[in-house]
Amino acid sequence: MARKVGVIGMGNVGAAVAHYVVSAGFVDELVLIDKNSAKVEADALDFRDAMANLPHRMDIYTNDYQKLADADVVISALGNIKLQDNAGDDRFVELPFTSKNAQEVAQKLKAVNYQGKIIVITNPVDVITSIFQEVTGLPKNHVIGTGTLLDSARMRRAVSEQLGIDSRSVVGYNLGEHGNSQFTAWSTVRVLGQPITELAQGRGLDLDALDHEAKVGGHTVFHGKKYTNYGVATAAVRLANTIMSNAMTELPVSNYREEYGCYLSYPAIVGADGVVEQLQLDLTAEELKKLQVSADYIKTKYQESMA
Repeated sequence: MARKVGVIGMGNVGAAVAHYVVSAGFVDELVLIDKNSAKVEADALDFRDAMANLPHRMDIYTNDYQKLADADVVISALGNIKLQDNAGDDRFVELPFTSKNAQEVAQKLKAVNYQGKIIVITNPVDVITSIFQEVTGLPKNHVIGTGTLLDSARMRRAVSEQLGIDSRSVVGYNLGEHGNSQFTAWSTVRVLGQPITELAQGRGLDLDALDHEAKVGGHTVFHGKKYTNYGVATAAVRLANTIMSNAMTELPVSNYREEYGCYLSYPAIVGADGVVEQLQLDLTAEELKKLQVSADYIKTKYQESMA
C-alpha cells in the first residue's frame, strides 16, 4: 500500500520535514500545502529535480487538500517565526496567528473527511494540538504533538556531552509543556546503567544547569539563525515513521491526558493507531507538582485561544 504524507506550512520547518522525507524516500506520495503558492511550487520542483540523484522516487502534489483525504499522516508546520523576534523567548507569542490558521486548516481537513493521523509541530504545540483535535473531531489518540520529543533530545544531548557518550545512550524525559514550564524529570533519566541522580555527584553533573540547557536549547538556536528547524523536523518525521510502520515505540509526545484534562508531553506507546497506550511514570512529588503547573498553564492558554 502506498505510503502518503502531507506537510502543511512550507516555511523553514516544513521544508526541512519535506526534505528529510524526500531524501530518505520514506513515502510514495507527498502533498505540500502553503498559502504562498510560488514558494510551495518552487519547493516541489526543487524536490523533483533532486530525484534524478536519489535511489527512489515519489509523486509530489501541491496545494490540493483533496489529495490529503487518504494520507496516512498530515504534519502541521504552520507558523510565523518572525513573531518570535521580540518575544522574550515565549512560544505563546505565535498563538493569535497559529490558532486562527490551525482552525482554518482543521476545517479544510474535515471538509475532505480526513481520517488519518495528525502530527502537530506548530507552536504553542500543546494548545494547537488541542485545536486540531477539537475542530477535526478526530479521536484524541490520532492527533499528536511533537511536544518534548525534541526537548528530551536536547536534554539527552546535554547530558551526553558532559559524559562523553552518544546521546542515544541516555534514557529519560522532559515532560509537560513544550515551552517555558517544561522540566527534565530526572527520576526517569538513566545513563551508564544507573539512575542519573545516583551518578550525578560522583561525575560532577549539575542537574539544574543541564535542565536549563535543555529548556533554552531552542532559544539558543533561534538567536543564532532566527528559526529552529532540523531538530524538530527530525522529531516529526520520526513520529510519522513510527505511525506508518506501526513501530509501537515509547516516545515523549504531546498526547491528551485525561487526569490533567489537556494535551501535554508524557511518554506513550505510538503505533499505527496513534497513541496506543499511555505510560504511568513513578514521578517524585516535586515532579508531579511541576507537571500540574504545566498542565494548568496549557489549559488556561487553550481556553483563551478558543474564547
